[in-house]
Order: sequence, then C-alpha cells, then structure tokens
Amino acid sequence: MNGTTARVNGVDHTNKGLRPLNVLVVGAGIGGLSAAIFLRQQGHHVTLLEQSRFANELGAAVHMAPNATGLLLRMGINLEDLGAVPCKIFSQSLPDGKQMFEVPLWRAAGRWQYPWLLAHRVDLHSQLKKVATAEDGTGAAAILRTSSRVASVGTDGSVTLASGEQLKADVVIGADGVHSKARCGLPGSQGFKPSGSGKSAFRFTMPRSRALDDPLTKPLAEKEGHLNIFMGKDRRVVIYPTRHHELLNFVCIHPTSETEQKDQQADEWQSSADLDKMLDVYKGWNPAVLKILSMADEDTLKVWDLLDMDQLPTWADGQLALIGDAAHPFTPHQGQGAAQAIEDAASLACVLPLGTPLAEIPERLKLYEQCRYKRASQIQEYSRIAGQDLGAGPPLDTSRYTDENFGHDEWHYTSQKLREWLWSRKPSAYRRMPTVFGPFPGPRQDHLGNSRDWSQSTFTTASIKIKTSRTLLQNLLPTSQFKFASADSNCYATFSLSSLGNLEWLGGNGYNHFGLYVHGVEYTKKNGDKVTGTYLPVLFENLADPIISGREELGMPKVYATLDVTKDAGTWKLKAGWMGNQFLDVSLTGLETKTISNGVQGSGPPQIGQEEGLFFHKYIATTAPAGSKERGQADVEYVGIVPNVEEAKAPRQVNSLLVADRAEINFDAMDWKKLPTLHHIVARLAEIPVYEVMEAKVVEGLGASDVRSARRLV
Repeated sequence: MNGTTARVNGVDHTNKGLRPLNVLVVGAGIGGLSAAIFLRQQGHHVTLLEQSRFANELGAAVHMAPNATGLLLRMGINLEDLGAVPCKIFSQSLPDGKQMFEVPLWRAAGRWQYPWLLAHRVDLHSQLKKVATAEDGTGAAAILRTSSRVASVGTDGSVTLASGEQLKADVVIGADGVHSKARCGLPGSQGFKPSGSGKSAFRFTMPRSRALDDPLTKPLAEKEGHLNIFMGKDRRVVIYPTRHHELLNFVCIHPTSETEQKDQQADEWQSSADLDKMLDVYKGWNPAVLKILSMADEDTLKVWDLLDMDQLPTWADGQLALIGDAAHPFTPHQGQGAAQAIEDAASLACVLPLGTPLAEIPERLKLYEQCRYKRASQIQEYSRIAGQDLGAGPPLDTSRYTDENFGHDEWHYTSQKLREWLWSRKPSAYRRMPTVFGPFPGPRQDHLGNSRDWSQSTFTTASIKIKTSRTLLQNLLPTSQFKFASADSNCYATFSLSSLGNLEWLGGNGYNHFGLYVHGVEYTKKNGDKVTGTYLPVLFENLADPIISGREELGMPKVYATLDVTKDAGTWKLKAGWMGNQFLDVSLTGLETKTISNGVQGSGPPQIGQEEGLFFHKYIATTAPAGSKERGQADVEYVGIVPNVEEAKAPRQVNSLLVADRAEINFDAMDWKKLPTLHHIVARLAEIPVYEVMEAKVVEGLGASDVRSARRLV
C-alpha cells in the first residue's frame, strides 16, 4: 500500500541511555487510555489511534471492583470524586420479587484495600482521556489522533492507516476491542472471531428520582449503593445506582433469539432497541420490575449482543501485544471486562520501564502475556459459568469468584514477575539470605547480577611477613588434608591490613580488613593431587556488608573487629578492638619510599614463590534444636581456593611503596568477659611467636579484586 512513513513523536531511535519507547496504542477506549497513562508514567512517548471522532459519547455504568479501582488510584484517578457510588448492598431475587439473599457489603469492605464502585462509563472514559493527554501529568502527554482508522498492524512495530499513512513504533498495543484489527496481525489469529454467546442485553440509564417518585418502584431504588439482581431461569435484570446516586443503570440479559434483528449487520454488536420488545421479554415478572423497566427512555435504549470468542493461542508476538477485549472478550456476568483491560494495561506498562532495551521488547511482551493469560482467561471462564441458565450446571461458588477477582493487585503481581524474569537472566548471580529479594548486591555484582567496577577503587596495604613456628601454626589447619609443604620447624606467615576506598558497591565508601596468611601450606585433593598455597585462618573486618558477603558468597572466615589506622611521617599504626576493648597493636616505623618493582603485591593476599592460591575453609552448621543428633553438624563444609593466576588479572596499579625499618605486633587476649565472641581467636593468635620480621611495607595504589575467582577445591 502506498503511503508516507512517519516517526512517532519524532523521536530519534539512535538515542542512548534511558531512552523512552515510542508506543502506538490502537484504540482509545478504557484499556487503551489506561495503557497510555501507565506508559507515560513510565516515561514513554505514546500515540493513541482512535477511529472515531469522540463525538456524542454515550454509555451506561461500569462495574469497578477493587482490583480495578486500586489501579485507577495508581493512575491518579479517584472514581468517587467523579460521582462513582460505593457498592454497599448486594441482593438477588427471583422474577416474582421474592428475595433470595441480601448481603451488606460494608461488613466485607475491610477485606479489600480498595473500594468497590459503581461508576458511569462516560465519566471514567472522559477522565482517562484527560489524564492521558494532560500536559501537567507525569511524563510526556499522550498524543490522541482521532479519525485514524487502522487498516493493518504488523509484529515489527508497523501500523498502516486506512488513509495509507504508515507509522512505525517500538511497541504497538492492540486495544481496539472485540472487533480488533490489531488482532489480525498476530500469527495464528486467523479464524478467531467473536461470535454471539446466545445472550443479549438491553442497556439504559434513567434518573433515580423517576423510580423514587413511584411508590411501586421506590423499593427498587431507595437503598444507596444497592446492586440489585433479579434472576430468572434464562434471563436476568441488574439494577444499580451511579453518578452521585442520581442515575440508575440497567442491564437486562436475555436470550438473543428473542430480540435478534434481521437487518442487523454482521459486525454490529449494539443497536437501538424497542421498549415494548423489552417488556415482552420480561412478561410475567414482578410488577415493580416491569414498571421500572417501562420507565426507560426509548430513544436511548440499546440492545447489545453479548459476544464471546475462543481463547487466542497468543496475545503477543514481536513488537505487538493485545489488551482488553482485543485479546479476551468478556461477557458481563462477572463485571470484570473493563477491570481486566485495566489490569492488562498495568501489566504491560510494568514490564516496560524506562530504559527497556529495544532488543528485549519481544521477550518482555511475552512476559506480559505470561502474567495475564491465565488470570484473564480464568475470569473469562468464570463469567461464562456465571452466565449459564439456572439449572444448567452445579451451583456457583460466588465467594470463590469474588475472592479471586477482587483480591489481586496486578501492578504488584507483574512487578514481582518482572523481577523474577530479570533475576533468571543471571542464573549464576550470587544469592544469599534473605533470598526472596533476589540476587544480593555486593562486592561482585549489582542487584541484577551484573559485575561491579573495581578499577577506580583505592587500596593501602600494610604487611608484616614473619618467621614463626610451623608446629604451632599447623594446629590452625582445618582438616587432615592440609599440612606444611616443608618439614622445617620454621615457617612463614604474614599479618596484613588493607584499607579499601572508593568502592562502587559501597557507594564510594570503604572498609578495612586484617588477616593472618600462613604460607607454604600443601593441600591433598581426593584424587591425590597436591596443591600448594597460602592458608587464611581468620580475617577481621570492620563493616558488616563485606563480612556477610564474604562468608556467604565465598566462605571466607570473616569476623568483626574495629580496625583503626593512623599514619604520619614515617609511621603507620593499627589498633584493633571489640566494643572498646583493644586487643591488637601493630606499628611500622621508619618508613622510607622505595622504587616500585614488578613483584610488589597490591591489595590482594600476600603471595610466596610458586604457590597456586589462597586456601580457606568454608563451614556452615545445620539448623537443629538443642539436644538433637543434627545439632553441631555441618550443612556445608569444604575447602576453597582463590587462584593466584586469576587474582593476577585484577585491575591493580601500585603507585607507592614504603618499607619500614622496624615492625611490631602485639596481641592482648584479655578474657571472655571483654572479648566474649573473639577471645578464642585472639588468644590463639597471641601464641604465635615472631622469630624474625622478614619484611614490613606499606603499598598504595589503584584498583582491587572482588575475589570472584574463589572456587571449591575437591
């Protein structure tokens, strides 16, 4: 088809960053306008294509259950401000007027977060249009193009108008109702057309005062917020107030065969109705019902064919998605047609936040379908069941339908499904308690599991390498698979303090860690292979976040302590403590600047000779009651290693090296009262003899490692 090509809202598709999507919404009914509002609130640019001129808007009332009114409030629309009437009483009667039951709904109001309202469709529609297109709303105002009849829609974001004009967008939403043109653009949609359900409905409104002025009909209209249903075997009459209680709304459902018009066009679903015909349909019913029906204004009386359609195989493909009646036409027996269209709109916008990558749009539209397909289809089926003739099936469990219909917040539901979908894209992301919030942001990843940037972090590492007793230190080796590679009575260990700063994962802040690194340790794997490395018995840190992440994600033996570092000309000092009780003094004095060599180590663990990595012992106890056999047993226990070859790849740059001419390490184990959680550790460290200080230095630089190379060693 010949025509011109236009960019929606003139937005350049090459923009980078949190770029708004260009969205075309086909149809500006309740669903389409709701989608426009939610999408503009997400920051996107929306154009609505409406085939009508919006002249002489007509309509009756619309049932707005709590699952819809909550979403409207999220849009900024309070229906009660527009005259919607809270539903306070629900009753059901037989055709002769005998009441079957009456439920005071105010007693159940506390069950639902949002109100159950009886609104006027025109009032709702007008307010949706106002909010969607208002210049002062959140996000860019939606553009409403009236008299824009759509000829065809593609899954590639293309829309062709009947005029020949061609439009292109990132996303196209088919919200064009039961006779949807957009539906035809979905693969597999051929052959899916709405058909009559076998029932039709007379719809009209009248001034409530008209019914109140007649003694016979007054009882049908005098109770405020009364949803009044008269049920016959194959027909029913629904009456309820709206618009500040000034109007009564009527829905009179009956067999289509009794009012079918021979001259009705195949694609028509409403037409003018005959008042006498309506009265004939309900002949023999309670006189009050017949009298109130006879008060209808014939010039506004309409008869609607209640259409239904088989379940579509899909609602979304490529860049096209359907919402509302375009996807799932509803019969009115649950009063959920408009509500489900609004839920669709909320769900669709929820999966498309600002910054959605173009390449993800097809997947995200499929996610919308997954969120909505089962629920909308189930309520669609509930409506069919609720509309069955009396005696055509088992008794209805109306409470079950109400609970499932009303007790749902689609925005909250889809938000969680979007989170789960985003989490699933990083199956190897670190997850730690509490797991329900998804991958845990920390040193190695952001909240979606993406790697952190350590290149601009800073480090200052002070280390003292000592000669000490192999016999004493071997008592700190965790399993029989460990031993010292050398049988010499001397061995070597390093006490090291690193101050890390400008850490992205800590919002530009930093922390300190101090540990004992035992060199020359050999580990024998289950297959007999031997690995030589440095063993880390304990690592003190002064911040909870790195302690928790290091223990849970890596298995490092981390504990808490205050680690206070001071520096002045030629001197570096560390004081470590717990709750004001100082258990460690370390000092390096006589510091002098030295030339930096390639062998200088940065913020990682000290490395010696040909050692392969840093060993650590991971242990997590099982959860069990006191006295049980499981108490004190391990849920997880194994040895891990941080390979030196991987750590060498970390982005580190050494900027300065200071060497000390004197170093001292002094532990004070105190007692259990002063160090109730650390005495057992500090007392053992205090036993370590310093035969000789081999080296003492302070290294400063840029960059660090997140130790993501840590792995299990079997």
